[in-house]
Amino acid sequence: MTEPVADPAAPPAATYGADSEVGRLRTVVLHRPGPELKRLTPRNNDKLLFDGIPWVARAQEEHDAFAEALRDRDVEVLYLTQLLTETLEQESARNHAINAALTGLHLGDTMRGYLAGFLRDASPAELTEYLTAGIRNDEVRGGFGLVTSLLASDDFLVDPLPNLLFTRDSSVWVRDRVAITSLSMPARKRETQLTELIYTEHPRFRGTRRIHGWHSEHVEGGDVLLLAPGVIAVGVGERTTPAGVERFARQVFHADLAHTVLAVPIAQERATMHLDTVCTMVDVDKIVMYPNVADSLTAYAVTLDDAGTSRTERGDAGDLSLRVAEAEPFLAAAARAMGIDALHQIDTGLDPVTAEREQWDDGNNTLALAPRVAVAYERNVETNDRLEAAGIEVVRIAGSELGSGRGGPRCMSCPVTRDPLPV
Repeated sequence: MTEPVADPAAPPAATYGADSEVGRLRTVVLHRPGPELKRLTPRNNDKLLFDGIPWVARAQEEHDAFAEALRDRDVEVLYLTQLLTETLEQESARNHAINAALTGLHLGDTMRGYLAGFLRDASPAELTEYLTAGIRNDEVRGGFGLVTSLLASDDFLVDPLPNLLFTRDSSVWVRDRVAITSLSMPARKRETQLTELIYTEHPRFRGTRRIHGWHSEHVEGGDVLLLAPGVIAVGVGERTTPAGVERFARQVFHADLAHTVLAVPIAQERATMHLDTVCTMVDVDKIVMYPNVADSLTAYAVTLDDAGTSRTERGDAGDLSLRVAEAEPFLAAAARAMGIDALHQIDTGLDPVTAEREQWDDGNNTLALAPRVAVAYERNVETNDRLEAAGIEVVRIAGSELGSGRGGPRCMSCPVTRDPLPV
């Protein structure tokens, strides 16, 4: 299946944005699994952050069904590589992408010079594939020198990006601005550079106002939950750092995008790499949560210390004074910030063992299409039953192969446009 052509009558950038996790989803960015996944081997899958070697054809079938389920709900689906190819039609974007891909210190001047010319001669579609699927040492036909002689034939000169599948991580929309994130793992650093290039150079997004950036302190999109208009929870753990949350908070406060940021410490473990592996919103006041950590999950509420100061009087974001409250239980802190009586918890699984199994299988990682409508992996039977018992419509999708990189429907999607929630 080929990726459909984007709608030329797309809305202008000013109409993009999201102020919650559950407003009706209108436009989303996905990445259909491609040749980059075929680069995974038992020798490199750990380095490239995959727990197994996916069956790529089946993963594509599962992803196509996921995209079709979104279209069936009138969601416009954009594909990351298509956007990138269209962006690379511009010479300035091509040069930027090529230079970023060739900055590795492992190449040496001879190979770097050869690859620069080789990539500049590629078409936009070919360049997209080289940048995302990578280039192996045995695939080049020039640049022969010490580097290519000493590297193994299957060593990568340009690394593949199999984690492009998880478009949530490299950007997140906060109201009418897009936050370009800073990914912490070496295997993923180029992803967010390509994402920033799309939002900067693609005609569809030109003029979009941006915050943060790939060069800033580490914040990953899977850790950012828009709990309600003006309230953002950010996980702090394996991928997102305390300094990243502080920088992010200053920027959203400076731009009047939020009044409260909840910094939520999570275990620095593979099973809980992001906050959205622990909990996701499925309604304006309901959250599906891993019960084995629910009682211990805490939050530090961060607000502006000069909350009465107007935006024009605030100066630079780095000059803002922040107030950090004492830690308190996450659900209580979230409800208070959201201005609701309670944030109702829906447990993953039915017992501690089932909960642990389904959390590992991304039972928590749902994608809300609207209030009380969520996409979830079909294999998490007990969690889905609990969601339906709580009044949530569950759109079930297959994910046996898609989940090999540790990510569910939320991880695989970057909402670009959601309807605002009623005031």
